[in-house]
Amino acid sequence: MSQPTRALSWIKRCSYAALALGLTLGQAMADKVSTFALDNGMEVVVIEDHRAPVVVHMVWYKIGAADESPGHSGIAHFLEHLMFQGTKQVPPEQFSKIVAAQGGSDNAFTTPDYTAYFQRVASDRLDLVMGLEADRMHNLNLSQNDVDTERKVILDERTERTDSDPSALLSEQMAAAQYMNHPYGIPVIGWRHEIEGLSRQDALVFYHANYAPNNAILIVAGDVTPQQVLDLAKKHYGPIPPSDKIHDRTRPTEPPQLAERRLVLADARVAQPYVVRNYLAGERNPGDQKEAAALTMLAQLLGGNRATSVLPRALEFDQKVATYTEASYDGVSLDQTTFTLAVVPADGVSLDQVEKAMDGVIDNFLKTGVDAEEFARIKAQVKAEQIYSADNTQGLAHRYGMALSSGLTVQDVQAWPDLLQAVTADEVMAAAKKVLDRRQAVTGWLQTEGAAQ
Repeated sequence: MSQPTRALSWIKRCSYAALALGLTLGQAMADKVSTFALDNGMEVVVIEDHRAPVVVHMVWYKIGAADESPGHSGIAHFLEHLMFQGTKQVPPEQFSKIVAAQGGSDNAFTTPDYTAYFQRVASDRLDLVMGLEADRMHNLNLSQNDVDTERKVILDERTERTDSDPSALLSEQMAAAQYMNHPYGIPVIGWRHEIEGLSRQDALVFYHANYAPNNAILIVAGDVTPQQVLDLAKKHYGPIPPSDKIHDRTRPTEPPQLAERRLVLADARVAQPYVVRNYLAGERNPGDQKEAAALTMLAQLLGGNRATSVLPRALEFDQKVATYTEASYDGVSLDQTTFTLAVVPADGVSLDQVEKAMDGVIDNFLKTGVDAEEFARIKAQVKAEQIYSADNTQGLAHRYGMALSSGLTVQDVQAWPDLLQAVTADEVMAAAKKVLDRRQAVTGWLQTEGAAQ
């Protein structure tokens, strides 16, 4: 089934044994995390976990697709690919092979707010991978052939993942309509005609302007000690000079959104039509996460449990007009994000009918409010899942990296689980009435070409 992108990974299991420990997740995480700052401005975060002789090494650059200059969409993602082309010490495409030869794995990813690189290796190989990552932070060596080859790879990637996927195309078009002034409306991979024009000089300018220790966060999680990581960080990253080109990320802000936007994408390749709606929503901010916590719980109430949450219970089981429903929200974002509703119609149900049914359920929820029993159940599930997820070392490193690269602090990350538990039903309803405003929404229909809706 084709489903809307950016779907939240919903809670699947509940570890009540973990709840019996009586510790908040914030307390448990606070005991494991140490922070430092190098003289050149690089932030260092260490998360200790000595259960296995493994370590995750991550470098997060506070630069993403939303920080690109006009006309150069895709340059952040392009450079991510080019970072594997080698330095004077490491030949092109050998970085990953060196890591793999040590029994490790590595990868990288780009988002609107950050670009991250990581390796997972045996803990006695940390010195090696830290040296490799530090080397390419300031010694990237790009030939014209490297750039031409990788540009073709990215264009092929866009063809495969976006241009050949109607769901991805709809998501891209909706984001462009959602953000009237903010660069979140520009796809991370870039617009095809601008990718085609990206040059070696563009990549080097972006690299030298943004890839520096004072624009990076080092996160090391696993079988290490804080002092060990600090000593290695000083050895490998410490000698790299800071950049004088790093500046505050000041982006255009959204004007008041006064009218709903609607899109219909019809494509012969569509196997499963659906309706998706994105509402402009606030993000988690340093020291101010209460509204985001309420929106997180709202998404869980509306769509977090297929058997009991509001949308699936009403549309899939009672009315039987849908085969899939979704409500999702992720507040880890430097600027305003979105709150999403989506519904896949059952056979014989039109997109118009299923959208009206969805709207009816939302209207009724706004009138009747939160079911106390369901709210208590969801809080227990969220708490259990947070504790369970803290057991994953790489997941913890990722959680801190996303948050810190998006403007949050270690204290914000550690406070988050308890803030979720403190959310009240009244706060959820206040957040619902604020965010579920059609004037700041984009509604999209994905349908088969020629379908009558």
